[in-house]
Amino acid sequence: MTIPVFDGHNDLLLALATGGTTVALVRDGGGPTQIDAPKAQAGGLAGGLFALWAWDEDEDFGPLEGASYDPPLPGALDEGAALRRVIAEVAEFRALAAAGVIRPCVTAAEIEAALPGEAMAAVLHLEGADCIDPEFRALHVLHALGLRSMGLVWSRKTRWAEGVPFRFPSGPDTGPGLTEEGRALVREAGTLGIALDLSHLNEKGCDDVAALTGKPLIASHSCAHALAPHARNLTDRQLDQIAETGGLVGLNFARAFLSPDGQMGADVRLETVIRHLDHLLEHLGEGGVALGSDFDGAQVPEEIGDAAGLPALIGAMERAGYGEALIRRIAHGNWVDVLRRTWGA
Repeated sequence: MTIPVFDGHNDLLLALATGGTTVALVRDGGGPTQIDAPKAQAGGLAGGLFALWAWDEDEDFGPLEGASYDPPLPGALDEGAALRRVIAEVAEFRALAAAGVIRPCVTAAEIEAALPGEAMAAVLHLEGADCIDPEFRALHVLHALGLRSMGLVWSRKTRWAEGVPFRFPSGPDTGPGLTEEGRALVREAGTLGIALDLSHLNEKGCDDVAALTGKPLIASHSCAHALAPHARNLTDRQLDQIAETGGLVGLNFARAFLSPDGQMGADVRLETVIRHLDHLLEHLGEGGVALGSDFDGAQVPEEIGDAAGLPALIGAMERAGYGEALIRRIAHGNWVDVLRRTWGA
């Protein structure tokens, strides 16, 4: 069956801003990225959250492989440098819209209206608030430019919170919770209607966000720790906490977070992906599970490969006994629903 997919996380804007591809290649195909317009149309990728991420030009923390690993995270980024990199990605986002590749959306109704079209429904997401100043001026400017989703951290420590390391094996309880500034940022995001993302945030930080917001808790691209004991994955307690708020987890396709042995370089079969979906469904229910591929930010199972391979995952769900209604909820319906309840529109 052909079912449109709204995906919770991709890093296409990073590839564009760092010269890994061009808008023309994304529009016409033939480039190296896991997402481009022809691949999206072939695979049914109808939209998603497009991440803004302030990269560290000296970053090289090694491969995620070995019986155990704990690569050091890069240090804190300069706020001004982070903002310049994020603005470069916003410019690429606008260029994709001008080229007809994406249709920017700031409401759930706009996402729904865009899903049947050729252009991908695109929501701006900030992966790590490194670029946000204590007065929140940058936050308000980014919101005016369309930002509607934000994670306080991308693993590296910020003034707001601490993220989880890329440590295996490990749980996500790896440091203190939000700072007082972080608590203020959560409240400010709430006044603007910006969805808060728990992926990459450590366990105590997740608890603090849960205590501060009355909105559904969202983890845009995470897997089940009970099946793969990686620090980036969510424990059953966290899954139950998200479920209590009517929240959502988008399943990450990264091999290291899916595989019980934590290896990014080894392939993962679709049966393993289904086991994670089954586990998430057990804890979150049919309304709390979605997809968060991490396309263009991770190595994904070879049976999927890129956006054109999404029908292979849909087929695996069918073979696992998921009915069409449930598949549609996982593929796009649950994202639209949770964002509507978070944004109010």
